[in-house]
Amino acid sequence: MGDLQPRAGVHYPRSTGEFQSWFATDADFLDWLRWPGGFVCPRCGHGGGWAVADGRYKCAACGKRTSVTAGTLFDRRRTPLTVWFTACWMFATAKDGVSALSLQRALEIGSYPTAWAMLHRLRSVLVRPGRDRLSGTVEVDETFIGGEEAGLPGGRAKGKKSLVGVAVEVRQPRGYGRCRMEILPDASAGSLHPFLTRHVEPGATVITDAWMGYHGIAGLGYAHVWRSQRAARARGEDPGKLLPGVHRVASLAKRWLLGTHQGSVEDKHLQTYLNEFCFRFNRRRSRSRGLVFYRVLELAVGHDPVRYRDLVAAPKHKAKPPAAPAQRGQPPSIERPRAARPWRTAHLA
Repeated sequence: MGDLQPRAGVHYPRSTGEFQSWFATDADFLDWLRWPGGFVCPRCGHGGGWAVADGRYKCAACGKRTSVTAGTLFDRRRTPLTVWFTACWMFATAKDGVSALSLQRALEIGSYPTAWAMLHRLRSVLVRPGRDRLSGTVEVDETFIGGEEAGLPGGRAKGKKSLVGVAVEVRQPRGYGRCRMEILPDASAGSLHPFLTRHVEPGATVITDAWMGYHGIAGLGYAHVWRSQRAARARGEDPGKLLPGVHRVASLAKRWLLGTHQGSVEDKHLQTYLNEFCFRFNRRRSRSRGLVFYRVLELAVGHDPVRYRDLVAAPKHKAKPPAAPAQRGQPPSIERPRAARPWRTAHLA
C-alpha cells in the first residue's frame, strides 16, 4: 500500500454497522486493496487490462486471466468473500479473539473444520515479513505453556508442555511496549541466542535472570543486565518481581488460551496462537478496531495461499477427490448503495 495513510470512514469502516453497509453485497474492496493503483498482472507485471464476464481480469499484454483472490490467502476458497470479510471483522475487532465454534455459529458455516481452517489461515498472516525488532530496554525469559500434566515438575524440565521464549519492551517511566513469543526446543544458549537476534535489535538493553543460557549475549551486541533469583530470595524479596514484564505477558497469554480457546491448543498450532496473542497485545492501544481489520486484510492479500493440508497435524487423503467448483474466480458483483469509497473507482489503468 506504499505510503498510504488509511483514514477511518474512507479506507476502513469505523463500526460494525458501517462494516455491514460496506460489505453486504460485493467484494470491490479486495480489488482496491490489492491493486490500489490499478490492475497489475501477477504473471508479467504489466499494468492494465479489463474485466471479463466471470469476474476475473484479463491482462492487456500477455492475455492471462487472473482472479483478485489468486495467489493470496483467499486463493481457491469456496466460501464467499463476503463471509470471509465478516470473519476477518470478527477476528480483528473482538478484544479476546473468537473461537472456531463461535465463528461457525455466528456465520452459520456448514462445518467446524471450515471455520477452524478460516481462523488458522488468518493467524498465518499475522507475522509481517521484515517487521521491526524490539528495541530500548527488553525483558527476556522463558515459560512453559500447555495443559495440566500430573507429575511434571516445574522449572526447565522437559515434558509435554512447550517451552516458550518471551520478550517484551519496557517503557519508562512505566508501562510496556511490544512483545514477541516463540516456541524453543530447549533453554540452551544455542536456542536462546538465536531467539534474541531474531526479535531484539542489537544495541538494546536486555534484562534476563541468571540462567547460564543467556551468558555471552553481550558479545552479540546487547547490553546485558542479569538479575539473580537466588540473590533476591536471600534478600527476602519476591523473585517473581525481578522480570515483571515477561511474567505479565506470559500470564495474559495463558489466561487468553484458557479463556477464548478453553486451553484446547495442540503443540503443532501453538505458535500460530502465540502469533495472534502478540498481534493483539501489540495493538491493544489502537483507537480503531477497523484499522486492525484493515491491517489483517492487507496482510492477507500479500500472503501466499495456505492449504488445508498444511494446517492439519495428520492430513488424510480423500478416497475420491472433491469436485471442482462450477465457477472459479470472483463472482460478478452486484451494485451496492452508492458511497464515496476509493475502491469504487476503476481498477484498470
